[in-house]
Amino acid sequence: MTVSLCMIVKNEEKVLERCLESVADLCDEVVIVDTGSTDSTKSIAARYTSHVYDFEWCDDFSAARNFAFSKCTCDYIYSADADEYLDEDNRIQFKNLISALDPAVEIVQMHYYEPGISDVLNSKSEYRPKLFKRLRAFRWIDPVHETVAADPLVFDSDVVITHEPAELHTSRDFSIFEKTYHRDGCLSKRLYAMYARELYKNGTPSEIKRGADIFRDVLSGGELDCDLLSMLLAVMAKDARLSKNAPGMLLYTSRLLAVDDPCAEVCFELGEFFYENGEYNDAALWYLNASQQSPLMDVHAGGDAALRGLGRSYAHLSEQTDGEESDNYRDLAEQYEKQADEWELPEEG
Repeated sequence: MTVSLCMIVKNEEKVLERCLESVADLCDEVVIVDTGSTDSTKSIAARYTSHVYDFEWCDDFSAARNFAFSKCTCDYIYSADADEYLDEDNRIQFKNLISALDPAVEIVQMHYYEPGISDVLNSKSEYRPKLFKRLRAFRWIDPVHETVAADPLVFDSDVVITHEPAELHTSRDFSIFEKTYHRDGCLSKRLYAMYARELYKNGTPSEIKRGADIFRDVLSGGELDCDLLSMLLAVMAKDARLSKNAPGMLLYTSRLLAVDDPCAEVCFELGEFFYENGEYNDAALWYLNASQQSPLMDVHAGGDAALRGLGRSYAHLSEQTDGEESDNYRDLAEQYEKQADEWELPEEG
């Protein structure tokens, strides 16, 4: 069983060596495609392999990865990003996986773990496909009325990949989302959801505003499923709040609340809106609702951020009241701050 390490890189001098040191010697071939580095990325890559290729960047990660995969020659392709690495325990797990892997397996998923800054992850780790059979063989299935298997055979491994970027790349991603939408007039439902999630979690006010403008066009163009509609509206509500657009907040949040189980994000946005306007009783009500609802995009909106909002709201109410009432609010503030401090991300997404 042979494995090609396959990477696309650009200006990754801060992290590339860490990645290659952790995994290059576990693979039979290392293929690195550079999409326009202006730092020492290519010279670092050349220390580990002679298979370093140039690819003219065209705002399309799929095109770059397809080109990179075309250069691989081994049985399996391990697709890695420069800001990932395997620690020593998982180097052993990786070796064991390769030595025991059933050749019928076409995709191997690995735990994707982010100990620090995160772009879209809403848990400590999640399974992601990382190891791919280079050439797929047709397999017949079913004992009668047999047919060829259309879905790949996927194996969930115990290998944990640590993703530790030097910085987030969300601005780059937002640019690609925007260019693709304006070029094609639409995105896939999957990309709309990913765009909304990244915007809500990490977008700057100007990035959120541009996204909200796109989402307004999308909403006027046709039917969306309930979850995707809620995600786009939540981003639009956040934009309205950040823009101090109270009528917009009313419009988008009222649509979001007209469902059986509103998402945590809309309740959190209302909590933020009332808090920013000094309406601390109403803020506490909506932060509490947020803490009791399921999030669609950002687990923090229904977790520690909502609990922290409750603590801040009750702290202000304590300052605005006297005697026993003030003491009760202070106790609630401390209670929710403590809960926020103790809150933890889910283990697996």
